[in-house]
Amino acid sequence: MEKLNFRFPATQMLESNAHVGVVGSGDLEILMEPSDQGYADVTVRTGTTGFNQIWEKVLERFFSHHAISATIKINDFGATPGVVSLRLSQALEVGRNAGYIKK
Repeated sequence: MEKLNFRFPATQMLESNAHVGVVGSGDLEILMEPSDQGYADVTVRTGTTGFNQIWEKVLERFFSHHAISATIKINDFGATPGVVSLRLSQALEVGRNAGYIKK
């Protein structure tokens, strides 16, 4: 199990918590919580080691378009970069929808 940590500058607030995905083969779970710290803290826990640079590139691309201030935990079970991007977008949509149940 490898644990990776990343931090990205943020200019936008997230409205509510989000929890999307599942920890299953080829998929991942993302938990997003709003933060007022002016950056996004991302923790990735993955069983697939040696892909630090790919994680960094996928996350950099996401945060270059969506500079949200949040604490994000990703529990990966071998998801591809495409699946990671889709799940991040899905979590952002849930987190931006104030009508979603706040935790």
